[in-house]
Amino acid sequence: MEVRKLQRILRERLKDDNSRTFKYDEEQSSLRVEHKQLKTGVDLDLSKWAAKYEREGEKAVEEVVHYIDTSFRAMERDVSLSGQEQYIYPVIRSTSFPTETKDGKELVWDDHTAETRIFYALDMGEAYSLIEQETLEAEQIETESIRRAARNNLKTLEVPMKKDTVAGNTFYFINTNDGYDASRILNEALLQSVAEDVQGDMAVAVPHNDVFIIADITNDNGYDVLGQMAFRFFNDGRVPITALPFMYENGEFEPIFILAKKRPKT
Repeated sequence: MEVRKLQRILRERLKDDNSRTFKYDEEQSSLRVEHKQLKTGVDLDLSKWAAKYEREGEKAVEEVVHYIDTSFRAMERDVSLSGQEQYIYPVIRSTSFPTETKDGKELVWDDHTAETRIFYALDMGEAYSLIEQETLEAEQIETESIRRAARNNLKTLEVPMKKDTVAGNTFYFINTNDGYDASRILNEALLQSVAEDVQGDMAVAVPHNDVFIIADITNDNGYDVLGQMAFRFFNDGRVPITALPFMYENGEFEPIFILAKKRPKT
């Protein structure tokens, strides 16, 4: 589908009693949907969604509409952290993800790897709201307590894994669509448990927020397969993170650049 046609369809489907404004950037192939009262909004990469529409049809449009609607409902709620510690989770994003909101409010975040950062979110059911430094200050909450609550809550999430074997290499996929699949890269107990059973090199990937891949690489073909998987998921994700996988060893992550049919360079 052409990007222009898709943006017209989305405008029609997303209009909501004139409470939203739309700004189409033809050069960047993007559409910004903004909440009039809150003066904040969401930017959509239309070229990516147009490609997804070609594969999935109406399902792709429905996914965009649901994403915007749930995001705006979350924005409309007052965010209070007091007494809500059990609903705070870590969220993985790329290092290019902005560390402050459109109106200049600093988000709570930590460094993770050369490709990823950790943000913190208050889960609100259908969506979550990234936590701002201003909120911590207003409620006199220490950043460390947010980090601790987020890590503890992450450990309580289920980790159902689908297993696949390709060319003698084993791949595990976590894809619950709960918003925190990529966050499970921070579950050290999970990683150590898998590490005890791997037969070759252990690698992981967080191509977008709704998938976490763990790989047991036993031959060079495995690196090539992992690279292709990560790239495909990265292009398909609603919130892409990084197409680069990581070698994992002793609690450390090292980005790897995979050359087809060859062992990767770190």
